[in-house]
Amino acid sequence: MKKTLTSAARLNNGIEMPYLGLGVYLAGPGSGTENAVQYAFEAGYRHIDTASLYGNEREVGRAVRNSRIPREEIFITTKLWNSDHGYNRTITACEESLRELNLPYIDLYLIHWPVENLRNETWEAMIALQKDGKCRAIGVSNYTIRHLEELLADSPVVPAVNQVEFSPFLYQKDLLDFCRSHGIQLEAYSPLTRGKKLNHPAITSIAARYGKTSAQIMIRWSLEHEIVVIPKSANKRRIYENADVFDFEITHEDLALLDSLNKDCRFDWDPSGAP
Repeated sequence: MKKTLTSAARLNNGIEMPYLGLGVYLAGPGSGTENAVQYAFEAGYRHIDTASLYGNEREVGRAVRNSRIPREEIFITTKLWNSDHGYNRTITACEESLRELNLPYIDLYLIHWPVENLRNETWEAMIALQKDGKCRAIGVSNYTIRHLEELLADSPVVPAVNQVEFSPFLYQKDLLDFCRSHGIQLEAYSPLTRGKKLNHPAITSIAARYGKTSAQIMIRWSLEHEIVVIPKSANKRRIYENADVFDFEITHEDLALLDSLNKDCRFDWDPSGAP
């Protein structure tokens, strides 16, 4: 499907989330994160993904304010860490993230991980935060089908987003189909396999056919599947390169080849064993 850098997914509560964003995991506190976000804005990104765990919400917020881009044109995601689960602690953690960001609201607030025994209580707090205008949309991260089924059985409020590790080498089609059937937008982190599979022969051969890099092919693969994608980089050249994925489409044949690379290969956390 043809998209542009300004294309956005419409979430189940009606708000729009840009399909391409910048992840800042491991970008660290200080100028590294702030510079990366600045480069992203210069390249045309309007979606930044951070988390309390990353320790750089303050730098993300500063970059947003210094950009002089109207706040409503930027989509900011942050996440609730495991130690902050539970109703009251969730409310407090969100308020702390807002202080760190120094922004009036969060666009998307995610449960970072499905913590046992507390996650449904936490979800009730997330609903309250959205009602209070602290965040425009709420969702989850690292939720399997089992975790989503549990949440949906306990609450009438459907998560807007499920952010999970997703790449051609971890093509979680069943999860994608489940999310689509329930109006949940899937979002891919580590879409570039942390660089581990960029030299895979199938990826490099397809990239050569399109005159693109392996990273661009893997990002475009996510976009072709209607998945929001947040490649991480603090390198200006790569940030620009990762955004240069809207001037081509992958053929059905090459898309099928990329789909076939799935080996359930993870480079981050595996939530399948989370109780």
